[in-house]
Amino acid sequence: MRIGELATQAGTTPDTIRFYEKVGLIESRRLTNGSRDFPPETVAWLHYVRTAQALGFSHAEIARTGEELREAPDAAEALAALFQEKIRLIDARMSELAALRAELTTRVDTVGPQRSGETVRRP
Repeated sequence: MRIGELATQAGTTPDTIRFYEKVGLIESRRLTNGSRDFPPETVAWLHYVRTAQALGFSHAEIARTGEELREAPDAAEALAALFQEKIRLIDARMSELAALRAELTTRVDTVGPQRSGETVRRP
């Protein structure tokens, strides 16, 4: 399948497909005239990539998880495990951000409003 047809079927642009190919998320073979040729299953994979991005997965995570899913005996179970791991990472990051917010709030209270000529106290 040529890049234009793939873009139409996947609901994306040829530039996006070229980018995904450049970062290693998809592969094509080159025809004798230099055009890219993609296998039909690339459409479903691109839908997965876009969904995974919307769920907060990075390109590296998508590439890694794609390999895990392809090799898993039960793709649904493997996908659920990947989602659970992502939830754990999000929870950890939320805890870190909450602690950072609390620290900033404490420092705002110790600094107080600034007036011209006043120096900011440092903790």
